[in-house]
This record gives sequence, C-alpha cells and structure tokens, in this order.
Amino acid sequence: MDWQSESPELWAFLESLHRGDILSGTVAAIERFGVFVALDDGPGHPTLPGVGFLGIPELSWRRFDDPTDVVQVGQRVSCEFIGFDTYNAEARLSLKALEPDPLQAFADRTVVGQEFRGTVEKVLPIGVLVDLGDGIFGLVPFREVDGRPAASPAEDFEVGEEIAVVVAEIELPRRRVFLSRPESGQYAGVVLPT
Repeated sequence: MDWQSESPELWAFLESLHRGDILSGTVAAIERFGVFVALDDGPGHPTLPGVGFLGIPELSWRRFDDPTDVVQVGQRVSCEFIGFDTYNAEARLSLKALEPDPLQAFADRTVVGQEFRGTVEKVLPIGVLVDLGDGIFGLVPFREVDGRPAASPAEDFEVGEEIAVVVAEIELPRRRVFLSRPESGQYAGVVLPT
C-alpha cells in the first residue's frame, strides 16, 4: 500500500516524529509478535489496532514468558519513539528505553573477579546459564573461551542448584556476562563486597 497517498494524515504524523520522542497511549491489542498502541496524539491506523507498535524485545529488560506479563489491553503506557516503519506505517516504540538497564547497573557495581552465588537456570551444550538475580544471567562455559577457564562437565550441574561463580567478563555491547567457578583458578578466593 502507498501509505503516503492513501493515508496522508498518518504519514505526516509519523514523519513529524523524532527518535527519542516520548509518546503516550493505550495498549490496543497484544499479539504473540508484539503490542499495538493507540497513540494519544496520533491518528487512527486504517488497518492495524494502533499506530504505535512495541516489538517483543522492546517491552522490558527483564525476561518474560508472554507479553501479558508486561502489559495488558487498556493499559496506559509511555514509550520512546525509536523509528518509523514505512512498510506498515507505524511508529516503532520502546517501553524498556524508559527503564534503567539492569545489565548496566550490574556492570557499574561489579568488578572482574567478584564472587556471587547464583542459581543454575539451564545446562546447555556450551555451558551453564546461571541466574545472578535482578534479571542478570551469566554463562559458565564448558570449554575455555578466550582465556576464560572452563567449567566442570555438564553432569556436575543440576537445574535449581545454587553455586558459587566469579565474574570473568562483562560485555555490555553484546549483553553477555561470562562467569567461572571459584575453584577453576584465576579468581579463586577473591570475594569482593557487592
């Protein structure tokens, strides 16, 4: 559809938005692929439940199983405008952009070598995923990666088990936390206050 000629009011509204604008509206529909928002200041959309759209990754920094764990139909929301989807003629929005990033907060208060207690979330072929709390998860790899020590074999871990881990690296740009076991060498015995 040629939105510019078919719906000039909608097109003009979307073109007037700037990255970082804060837009408010009401959750109009929740689908498995995202959330539609009827924006307060925008026109209606001729084919979609709302002019605003929140993709699943933009709902929250925290893990969730279903979009309804974060928002409900009829709920008022304020979101940051992150882009203009010219194909669907919708404002791409982010709810999480207005919340503090828990990984950044973790990185700000944590140093390499700091020991934590965490819960084994999953045992994967590449290593053990450990829940450190506050929405932070780290990987203890089963083989040495870039000089990081390897973990014990997979059969040494059980989902739900609480284990001691040491922060080996925090990669903010790739949103990854690498962990090691205290007994694996390099960081053994180092315990720093949180």
